[in-house]
Amino acid sequence: MRALAAKFSNYLCRRKVGVNPRSRNFSSYNSKDELTIEEEAERKVGWLLKTIFFVTAGVAGYHFFPYMGDNLMQQSVSLLRVKDPLFKRMGASRLARFAVDDERRKKIVEMGGAKELLNMLSTAKDDRTRKEALHALDALSQSDEALASLHHAGAISVIRSAPNSLEDAEVERFKLSLMKRFQDLRYDDVSS
Repeated sequence: MRALAAKFSNYLCRRKVGVNPRSRNFSSYNSKDELTIEEEAERKVGWLLKTIFFVTAGVAGYHFFPYMGDNLMQQSVSLLRVKDPLFKRMGASRLARFAVDDERRKKIVEMGGAKELLNMLSTAKDDRTRKEALHALDALSQSDEALASLHHAGAISVIRSAPNSLEDAEVERFKLSLMKRFQDLRYDDVSS
């Protein structure tokens, strides 16, 4: 690497101000100047290599990560089936982050995520688990198709039967938000 850096520094710094190019080989350089030039060249080559690496990793990631989305959603739905509440919360939290557009919400419902979230909510024994389940259901309910699927799966009775939380106000906020969406869905069905 030093040899490459030395050649690169010689290429970049061919002439010094006040030095005759022909007498350069015969003049004595200060060893401190040579080390400074070498270090600067090594630094420039290092940044060039790092830039090439990050650009390559970015391009590979851009083409590779869309294929991971479905697998990660399926794994998140699978986490909801585990008995441990920590894993259930992790799966629900992931699904809430994945549910950003109608296409992904529909895919989560097709994978059985909505039913598993309702099962999680009905069997939850602590407020944190209920909160994550309600948060994921709230994120899913932003889509009309997912909201209709939740309604057909009996979400209203499960949400109403979830105990109120004295410690966490977000549980109540998610419950009220979901019930309002179901109420709006009923009014839309009646007016149609």
